[in-house]
Amino acid sequence: MSPARVDAHQHFWELARGDYAWLTPELEPLYRDFGPADLEPLLRQADIEGTVLVQAAPTLAETRYLLEIAARTPWVAGVVGWVDLAARDVGEQLEGFSDALALRGIRPMLQDLPDPDWILRPEVTRGLREVEARGLRFDALIRPEHLSRLPWLVERHPELRIVIDHAAKPEIEKGGFEPWARELARVARGTGICCKLSGLVTEAGAGWSVEALRRYVDLLLESFGPERLLWGSDWPVVETARGFREWRRATEILLEPLAAHERAAILGGSAVEFYALEITEELGE
Repeated sequence: MSPARVDAHQHFWELARGDYAWLTPELEPLYRDFGPADLEPLLRQADIEGTVLVQAAPTLAETRYLLEIAARTPWVAGVVGWVDLAARDVGEQLEGFSDALALRGIRPMLQDLPDPDWILRPEVTRGLREVEARGLRFDALIRPEHLSRLPWLVERHPELRIVIDHAAKPEIEKGGFEPWARELARVARGTGICCKLSGLVTEAGAGWSVEALRRYVDLLLESFGPERLLWGSDWPVVETARGFREWRRATEILLEPLAAHERAAILGGSAVEFYALEITEELGE
């Protein structure tokens, strides 16, 4: 039996909820509601059986909202939510979600914080120990300048499973490769951290090409290997860079040289293992 196909990174939001500070009317075509009915046809076409739904607002209300969606959407296999890792009551916040079987991880929006060392602050270290103790995963939403902090994070939290979102957002559109490539490879070699093969087309801009992406994907494959790479659509953000279907097609081209079992790992198996997912049912026709 082949591993399930999984989209390891997608979002939903409702504008009326009002806690998406980054989501403004200027961000067309993203400035509207996106829910399961919008994504499901794309998943069917790509034969994807389950998804990981990731937070898009730094609030507890966002986590509750996503868990409610997961409870009524069988193909949402896991949720990566948000809690205030610097708060003294972070343990109580996490306990408030202890009955939510879909909660698989926590993600602070590190890329938006002014202090690149925030994740190493003592109060955050205390919060991460609460996450670690519960067996939850940690999604690192970072940029290249944060990569040097990750080995320190691993040293402090050796049992915390960590995945880098969007390959740490290399500046592909500007041709930026170093020092991103060197720092990412160093993290991959020195730790057991995983990485999401996602978000690259957004960083490359609407005029991206498969060839423009190739050296970045090759670096990820060489550094992490298929068993530590998780494919994600980053839907609906990907719609600003020619969309889900084009990114999925580009992925198939870029992974074509790999063996079948290696492609299967990246396209689902690695996500199932990392997030301890249970894919309960396939999307029907």
